[in-house]
Amino acid sequence: MRYLITGGCGFIGCNLVRFLLANRPQAQIRILDKLTYAGSLANLGEAAGDARVEVIEGDICDPDAAQATRDCEVVMHLAAESHVDRSIFGAEQAVRTNFEGTFRMLEAAREAQVQRFLHMSTDEVYGAAEGVSFDENDPLMARNPYSATKAGADRLARAYWVTYDLPVLITRPANNYGPYQYPEKLVPLFVYKALRDEPLPVYGDGMQVRDWLHVEDHCRATLLVLEKGEPGEAYNIPAHNERPNMATIRLLLDELGKPESLISHVEDRPGHDVRYSMKGDRIMKLGWRPELEWEAGMRRAVRWFADNLDWLDSSYQRGQEFFEKWYQNR
Repeated sequence: MRYLITGGCGFIGCNLVRFLLANRPQAQIRILDKLTYAGSLANLGEAAGDARVEVIEGDICDPDAAQATRDCEVVMHLAAESHVDRSIFGAEQAVRTNFEGTFRMLEAAREAQVQRFLHMSTDEVYGAAEGVSFDENDPLMARNPYSATKAGADRLARAYWVTYDLPVLITRPANNYGPYQYPEKLVPLFVYKALRDEPLPVYGDGMQVRDWLHVEDHCRATLLVLEKGEPGEAYNIPAHNERPNMATIRLLLDELGKPESLISHVEDRPGHDVRYSMKGDRIMKLGWRPELEWEAGMRRAVRWFADNLDWLDSSYQRGQEFFEKWYQNR
């Protein structure tokens, strides 16, 4: 089986590449990645030199680059602009990559007549879960530019199933964390700052609730949906590890032996969803359950970043200009 993974040099992508190499040893993997600030060949490590892996540097919005689907049986479409803050600061890149890029990949996959097209969406397409947990039939009520572009791409992917019979599967994972996550997201960013004894900029009261899904559990779920899922369907991937951000931050500081005095509450971001929560009945019927308990998984992730300071520092430097602009008035 030959797999095309878009965004394979990013956080989830590089972990998925490793997972496939370990669990589907006959797989041939082609990666299409623009290698932006958040994607790096360094994320692949030893996998970059594996004979089963081919890396193509290209933009999914470029129709020529999208032809990387040629002779691939499976497309796993992960590439996206994934940071809410950046989409609020300027939405154009999110609109282009997340929506137009998905269109280009769907068109190329249709032309290539692939056997499976897995589109990775997000729990954020449902909007804020105030007192409820969403299932796959609930309406998509995205509330920020990032999640709106993902909701649009999610529905466009399903439209290609309905209209063209392209065998599309859609996953909506919970909040991922784990090794190689770019340090614009809470866990690696706060590890970076805590290790430098810098203030941790906590939005508002820090009581926003997220369901924390370790990337290893996510990779297992993704492959299961790819191989056992029903084309045309969407699959929530919850972790059932809902925690307020302050609980995660306090655990992070405890693991690093750093004081809570580093916590600095700053102006909340516009339209901040207070809670994400999903039901997982559909994927559980396929036999999936999350394996990593929240505290153990989170401590392991925090320790990985602390033990890989060169990677963490070089990654942070690639996005430093944005961080300075975003936080300067908060």
